[in-house]
Amino acid sequence: MVGRECGQVRLTVAAHTDGVTLRGVVASGTRPGAMVYTDEWGGYSGLPALGRGHATVCHAEGEWARDDDGDGIREVHDNTLEGLWTGLRNFLRPFRGVSKVYLHQYVAMFEWGYNVKRATPGFLRALLGVGATTTCPT
Repeated sequence: MVGRECGQVRLTVAAHTDGVTLRGVVASGTRPGAMVYTDEWGGYSGLPALGRGHATVCHAEGEWARDDDGDGIREVHDNTLEGLWTGLRNFLRPFRGVSKVYLHQYVAMFEWGYNVKRATPGFLRALLGVGATTTCPT
């Protein structure tokens, strides 16, 4: 899932991609009232019953984005997440095969890297395990 307002990503490795599993992932990763944008795959049906809004694009009909409210912005799309999957695939490519046992760890590394928007000095110290720098009294 990608938060449209915050830009944060939450990725989940699931053993199945059936509707029950996907609805569970969406329910645990979103708040009631959240709007969910997907393609028309049947596994996403039932999201309104969870208290989530749901709008779809129909790729089979050549639809990739749609402007429902007429303001000139095509808010109904799933392009961000589809691009994210391309990024994850490219991230995994150098590893030349990832065991399913460890896939969730690779996905977590990718998610973390995606969500880090800036490499601040504090972030770099935390990454390297180095304490905060202080000046010595003179």
